[in-house]
Amino acid sequence: METPITKNIRAGNGPPDLKSYEWAGGYRAVRKALTGMTPQAVQDAVTASNLKGRGGAGFPTGKKWAFVPMGAEARRPKYLVVNADEMEPGTFKDRLLLEGDPHQLIEGAIVSAYALEAEIAYIFVRWEYREAARRVARAIVEARGAGYLGSNILGSGYNLEIYLHVSAGRYICGEENGLLDALEGKRPIPRSKPPFPQTCGLWGRPTVVNNVETICNIPHIVNNGADWFKSLSRSEDGGTKLYGASGRVKRPGLWELPMGTSLREIIEEHAGGMREGFSFRAAQPGGASTEFLPKEQIDVKMDFDSVQKAGSRLGTGTIIVLDDRTCPVGAVHNLEMFFARESCGWCTPCREGLPWVREILWSIEEGRGEAGDLERLETQCWQLAPGHTFCALAPGAVEPLQSALKIFREDFDRHIREKRCPWK
Repeated sequence: METPITKNIRAGNGPPDLKSYEWAGGYRAVRKALTGMTPQAVQDAVTASNLKGRGGAGFPTGKKWAFVPMGAEARRPKYLVVNADEMEPGTFKDRLLLEGDPHQLIEGAIVSAYALEAEIAYIFVRWEYREAARRVARAIVEARGAGYLGSNILGSGYNLEIYLHVSAGRYICGEENGLLDALEGKRPIPRSKPPFPQTCGLWGRPTVVNNVETICNIPHIVNNGADWFKSLSRSEDGGTKLYGASGRVKRPGLWELPMGTSLREIIEEHAGGMREGFSFRAAQPGGASTEFLPKEQIDVKMDFDSVQKAGSRLGTGTIIVLDDRTCPVGAVHNLEMFFARESCGWCTPCREGLPWVREILWSIEEGRGEAGDLERLETQCWQLAPGHTFCALAPGAVEPLQSALKIFREDFDRHIREKRCPWK
């Protein structure tokens, strides 16, 4: 099984320096793209590869790039922004790539920026990822010293600078437009669309925002071709995927596996199954903002279409496992506390609705639940649904809640009926 994006990462070792990375084939994609391919040819290869964004939405990367104006008449400068603001609870995949192989990210950013004819790239890193930021900053300096950044890279006539930006914090900074506001030194809030960032983004110029894992796939597509990339997958979505698992499994962690690997294989084989005394009850397949899948869905293929058909989202592919001895009401309340705190406050449904959801759940968990509370929660799920708020924060926040109200209905009813949490 090929693991292209983690092949240089060794547990307990630091990341490869420039010479080690080059010895392993690093920066070959930069040479190939800048000296032998047009920007459009790179875009075509990415489109043909069926690479979908690994940040959560799963939008086709090549299609996203195709919206960027190209040629001499395009507004300049153009920007590439790498989103490393990884604040989704249960998600830790980008940290592995940032700390374990930062030169891979730099190479991917160079090739991606070239494909977009962008002159400037930013890597936007979550502020808590201090070691990751140090390693990425060191890699940028090494790459610039070797001539992979700056003016006339490798004699190609292409110029690019990459800057590291360490976020000031807040979950909303990871939202595409909130991130751009933060880069501009503003309060991070969502922007109305259209216009979309590809035509009017950072400082009003064409901008593409891509996730760390997405960008790390680009050098391998350029080096090996679209057909090779598609052959790595067990589904229509191309490539491998970094899958993670947390909760009461024996071996929590991350694994690079073929896209479309089943939820059962990830949990039972790679995560080692459930810890002694615990049974699998449900899982959030893609981080905290995805709907629960019950144990009857454990054989679902972990790709974008299959998980959606099962009633949830692949999201980031980092699985949160719920066992049979953890209170689902308390678990959902914990998630909603986070989302309520991290709302930017820009739109009323999110600003007012999420704290109300949090308080109702807390009342139920503490034994103060009342008849009608579940109907009130269901109403909030509708009021915070897609199309009712300015961005995807609130709709994502209520995804675990609306699925929990269906899957764990008896648990909610029992809390209210017995005026206590049965797990305490």
